[in-house]
Amino acid sequence: MLKRFALKFLLCVFLLVGFASAQVDDPIRVDSAIVRVNVGVVDSRGRPIVSLNRDDFSVYEDGVRQEIVRFDTTSAPFSVVMLLDMSGSTRSFRQNIRLSASRFLDALAPDDRVAVIEFYSKIRLLNNFTTNRATALNSITVANGSGDTDLYKAFEFAIERLEREEGRRKAIVVLTDGVDTDMREVDRKVLEQTPPEAFADALKPEASEALGRILSRSHLLGVTIYPLALPTGDPARLADPTPMQVALFRAARTRLNLVAERTGGTLNTIERLDQMAVLYGAVAADLRSLYTIEYQPTNLKKDGRWRAIKVEVASPDLISRSRTGYFAR
Repeated sequence: MLKRFALKFLLCVFLLVGFASAQVDDPIRVDSAIVRVNVGVVDSRGRPIVSLNRDDFSVYEDGVRQEIVRFDTTSAPFSVVMLLDMSGSTRSFRQNIRLSASRFLDALAPDDRVAVIEFYSKIRLLNNFTTNRATALNSITVANGSGDTDLYKAFEFAIERLEREEGRRKAIVVLTDGVDTDMREVDRKVLEQTPPEAFADALKPEASEALGRILSRSHLLGVTIYPLALPTGDPARLADPTPMQVALFRAARTRLNLVAERTGGTLNTIERLDQMAVLYGAVAADLRSLYTIEYQPTNLKKDGRWRAIKVEVASPDLISRSRTGYFAR
């Protein structure tokens, strides 16, 4: 009798665990098929248009019209990660960074949640997502570090945090020179085996595995990334650079541009340090003018091929901007 009861009990536990696992797994499978696109719309003079609705938009993937399954207006709140480069190359202008980043907080909407992460040879969460601006401001004030630049590890860490912000729109705003230490060393090894006259074509920035992971995970979550590129990463500003240095810096800047372009953000190049606050403000304004469209693609094949996305607005006088596509992985 006891043996039969124990067997029945174990069978019930097994079924319950299996049911629970199915309940957990199903949303992940459905969610991974959804494509999320943040869309900005401006008129012919570049002024943002924030009063449109779902019926004003049409979305196409590889030329095939898709059904919009969810639509968020520009007033829907964001969860934003502020990534601050605290590597050795930023040490001389930390005060500019603190003042400019604090103004970004002032420009966000009250319901936007902000997490602040600093990165250098370490990655540190200074505060988790909060609407408390005083908490985020304190994190910006105490940010400090030195050493290497673990930029792409910081991206991964930020995306992991954003995964927990369910049901919210997502963005990363990163202040950096873009010269990731690990990637630079990989690029350097390639160039060391290449004659200088062939440096221009030797590096393939888009082929980086770390970059590919960031873009794939950003695609699945619908994360838009806005890099603010510090002048210390501009190859044109190097003092008497070698051909190898120019090639390394160009590859780093190209990757930073790809991060923005493939996620629907913009690369904001800081020419002078006094521009930093203005550009932070421009990014905050852009976030507040984005619509979010979700659709389940009619082509569900995970064949690794590029899927081109085109978002159209009903009025021919308006211009839309979004990411141009994704690799179906």
